[in-house]
Amino acid sequence: MVAFVVGCLLLLAGYVFYGRLAERALSPDPSRTTPAFSQADGVDFVPMSTWRVYLVQLLNIAGLGPVFGPIMGALWGPQVFFWIVLGCIFGGAVHDFLIGFMSIRNKGAGLPELITVYLGKRARHLATFLTLALLILLGTVFVKGPAMLLVELLPADTVGQWLGGSATAFLHGSFAGQSIWLLLVILAIFTYYILATLLPIDKIIGRFYPIFGAILLFMMAGLGWAIVTGRIGTPAFDLSNLHPRNTPAWPIIFITVSCGAISGFHGTQSPLMSRCLKNERQSRLVFYGAMIVEGLIALVWATVAPGFYGGTGALGDVLAAGGPGKIVHDVCFTTFGTLGGILAVLGVVVLPVTSGDTAFRVARLVIADYLHLPQSRLMNRYKITVPMFAVSVVLTFVDFSIIWRYFGWANQSLATVALWAGAVFLAKRGRSWWMAAVPATFMTAVCVTYILVEDYGFSLSQPLGSILGVTAAVLSLGAFLRLKGKLHTDKTGTDESRSSEREPERAAQL
Repeated sequence: MVAFVVGCLLLLAGYVFYGRLAERALSPDPSRTTPAFSQADGVDFVPMSTWRVYLVQLLNIAGLGPVFGPIMGALWGPQVFFWIVLGCIFGGAVHDFLIGFMSIRNKGAGLPELITVYLGKRARHLATFLTLALLILLGTVFVKGPAMLLVELLPADTVGQWLGGSATAFLHGSFAGQSIWLLLVILAIFTYYILATLLPIDKIIGRFYPIFGAILLFMMAGLGWAIVTGRIGTPAFDLSNLHPRNTPAWPIIFITVSCGAISGFHGTQSPLMSRCLKNERQSRLVFYGAMIVEGLIALVWATVAPGFYGGTGALGDVLAAGGPGKIVHDVCFTTFGTLGGILAVLGVVVLPVTSGDTAFRVARLVIADYLHLPQSRLMNRYKITVPMFAVSVVLTFVDFSIIWRYFGWANQSLATVALWAGAVFLAKRGRSWWMAAVPATFMTAVCVTYILVEDYGFSLSQPLGSILGVTAAVLSLGAFLRLKGKLHTDKTGTDESRSSEREPERAAQL
């Protein structure tokens, strides 16, 4: 329990001290007009109150990652605690803050456009493809993941009475191997996602997220209290359980535990809220602060999972038999009882649902930016949304573990590219570029090593893959430092045009 409490305190201290240092490097200007006003379109650029923007940002970025990832990462014992705390403070929170702020200073541009601006036009096509692949894979994962959790709550023998014998037989014949409940829940989630993708952001996402947030807080507070009061045991924090699967942490743990530490998906979500923020001064709270809370969620589940089962050995057996979804179900119902368990499971379910809807929404915006297709017209939104969801429906029939495996590497690779773009952004401003360059270098080594040593990658030996991964990281840092020496730095921090952003404000006053 001491390790858990210390980890929580370190995360909060990270927001107060390191978050302030990051804010000083970015220098938010409360007098600037934000894209919510300068680019207002009533669909995606919509001014919203700070508390609502913060809550939407938190629910956007906190998908299944800070639950399923730490549960699986807990197999490596206390190493997962170090990665969550240090990765969140020095990597993930800086990453989210940087991308959100860069988007504000570039008229609400999405991640591919930001990568293009700061890493060059050659990177645009690759960044767009990688972002779209990540978002559609993640959106699909966040259909099947919450659906499987919800199915655990539903009585399978009741659906036949609702549908009738002929309909039940038809569904069984059309979707062999899939439970009827699972298919119905997937259909319901897809329907919600389509509406959330098409409608203005303040109509569904901005309106219902406070309710989802209350359910999430119930889950977090309940499990945190259970840890502190001893209702759920805490794992031994020692060196005896570092490798319960005889698998070294490097580099797998850094891919397995992404959300909660650092995640490229967050870089796609931060621009969504940069288009709704009324004042730059609130960007630290919204972007850095939301990531710190996600780190707290990850820390809760990294503690609960091994503690509930009495160690990493038993946890590994349960994971092999039923996956992380079973662990969530068992923990919630045992800790809170039937009614509380349902609410707690729903608190977990809202995480992927509130990330999946914005994943598809951002995918629509990325395609629209790439094709220069205005989104104020509903028909243009339909042209993108229909084929995008058709691809996702097909992917739901692919094995969940395969999708998750490729998503993990693509996710961290995108975070790495985004951090390098952030390093260039800071270098141009002549301020604290190392805050992005150091985690970018580390993540370059992680991602290159991972794809080289994994079975679905190049299957190289661990030592050789690690040497090549570290070499790639050093070369990337060297290339950045050479580029930095050629950049024209603007130490005033006003490298973006101010006059053009003030015109809408002046027009409104007139």
